[in-house]
Amino acid sequence: MKAVYKRDLRAYFASPLGYVFIAAFLIIINGAFYLTNIQNATNNLSGVYQTILYALIIVVPLLTMRSLSEEYKQRTDQLLFTAPAKASGIVLGKFFAAYTVFVIALAFTVIQVFIVAAFGTPNLASVAGNYIAILAAAAVYIAIGVFVSSLTENQLIAAIASLGIFLGILLLDIAYSLVNSSVVKSILYWVSVYRRFNTFYLGVFSIADFVYYVSAAAVFIFLTVKVIEHKRWS
Repeated sequence: MKAVYKRDLRAYFASPLGYVFIAAFLIIINGAFYLTNIQNATNNLSGVYQTILYALIIVVPLLTMRSLSEEYKQRTDQLLFTAPAKASGIVLGKFFAAYTVFVIALAFTVIQVFIVAAFGTPNLASVAGNYIAILAAAAVYIAIGVFVSSLTENQLIAAIASLGIFLGILLLDIAYSLVNSSVVKSILYWVSVYRRFNTFYLGVFSIADFVYYVSAAAVFIFLTVKVIEHKRWS
């Protein structure tokens, strides 16, 4: 896992991809910060954190589209699969490399907290809760993106398919607001990434919601491992 992680992390910054991802992410988030906090002179950063959650729909496909698709396209997957490494190590190495790039991008947003603190008093419990929720939700999105990338050698298809899945997740959240059936609402809440964000959004740490995020990410990592194992032995 360590070798795959180092190689992939290096590859993100040896090509424009890592820089394009970080730039796109920061343009969106700094734009939201300017519109919601600077123009309105407010110390409430919740609008920025909600924007980050929705921005994952657009930026994560850019981050994960080449994770395994590039290996297939360049035919380096054969070297990777014949290496003395477990499929789980390969997948986790790629997952954590992509996740590290996201964390680097997210770290730049801490500057906004210091800017707000210089002119007011931000709610630190809410800030911490939002960062925990964003990191947890991002793990789910990145795990899905890596899984989709494992299914095709075409990076564009991987990006579009990931985007489609993420939009589907968003539509489930919209459907939650529209339906009246308590049974349907319960089902939609159970699979909703966004509804579970609300607890952290208020500065309350929910173990159940955190476990949901970790479990969802683990499921897609497991599915990716199965895809790799199948390709290794086929």
